[in-house]
Amino acid sequence: MAHKIFIAGAGGIGQAAAILLREWSENAPDIVLGDISREHLDEAAAFVLHGSESTGSLETLEMPAGEASGELLSVFDSCDVLLDCAPGREAPKLARYSREHSMHYANLTEYVAETDQIKALARDAETGFVLQTGLAPGFVNVLAVSLYDQFVEEFDNRNVERISMKVGALTAHAHAPHFYGFTWSPIGVATEYVKNSRVVRDHKITELPALSEREEIVIGGRRFEADLTSGGAADLPEHFALRARALDYKTIRHVGHFEWASRVIHEFANDEHLPRQVLKRFLREIPAVEDDFVLVHAGVEGFDSEGVRRLLEKAFFVNPLEINGKILRAIQTTTAAPLCEAAMMLLSGDHKGVVLQSGIDPKTFLNGRFVSRVYS
Repeated sequence: MAHKIFIAGAGGIGQAAAILLREWSENAPDIVLGDISREHLDEAAAFVLHGSESTGSLETLEMPAGEASGELLSVFDSCDVLLDCAPGREAPKLARYSREHSMHYANLTEYVAETDQIKALARDAETGFVLQTGLAPGFVNVLAVSLYDQFVEEFDNRNVERISMKVGALTAHAHAPHFYGFTWSPIGVATEYVKNSRVVRDHKITELPALSEREEIVIGGRRFEADLTSGGAADLPEHFALRARALDYKTIRHVGHFEWASRVIHEFANDEHLPRQVLKRFLREIPAVEDDFVLVHAGVEGFDSEGVRRLLEKAFFVNPLEINGKILRAIQTTTAAPLCEAAMMLLSGDHKGVVLQSGIDPKTFLNGRFVSRVYS
């Protein structure tokens, strides 16, 4: 049976989600693409439809900046699920519309306060609300849960020393002094660099400053650096605190970047508008780059029943993807695929209320139609 899916936000991730749903779904859904800009909607629709032979319909609808119009509310009544690709500050409002109009809901945001609002709103809802289901938070968390389950099965020990999650949206080339190029939201980068990171240390949930535990790591024979940033751990600190001595999420960068970024942040350390000042400096000095790749790494380390130290880890290098002559950047597909997988999970009708990353069945999710194709 064909479903009707509303995608809020016609940017890069919203476009990628529409393309993956139209081209890879078993039964192509009807899609409504919403955005506050008519210009963005027209450009997005032309891109999504280019070269497509999908039988699913694609409609576009302008979304008011304030409260919803009568037309928008009427469309909500006809949709089965809302995929939230809008800025994180809009998440509670869109989740409220989903509850009021009996839609399932899935979002991408790493914002903690907004996520807590949605948890309260959707606690006893009859429809499902999958939160933080993009790349990080999202896919990397489910991957970590999968590795933990494998560790328990293979080594007969439910208590582990460390669960680590790392993700990098990187450029193919990097230049001094910053060794970086923006492949996704500059606001997101600046924010995750200055907000605290929630971690587990000695089985206790705590917060550490971002960029305070830098390490070098070799993945696939290539050398990178990683450091703590905010948001990417999702609900795994709470889920694993009693079973993991340490747990953290770190962002991966080319070697040399974090030293430069730390110097910039230190310059504005006493400024009450720290994130804004850092963002302005980043935008002035770091170029936006289309040619990207995404690196995902997760590991679980501990002891087996014989007392031998063991490590299970898995990594993915994801490059841009071509569909119907359209090039989707790696950051688009790696973020949109988990969102689309969450939509299919919700449309199965097996989920009600809040669904966090620790509550997703990893085997089903990681082998799903969308995730398995992107993270191959």
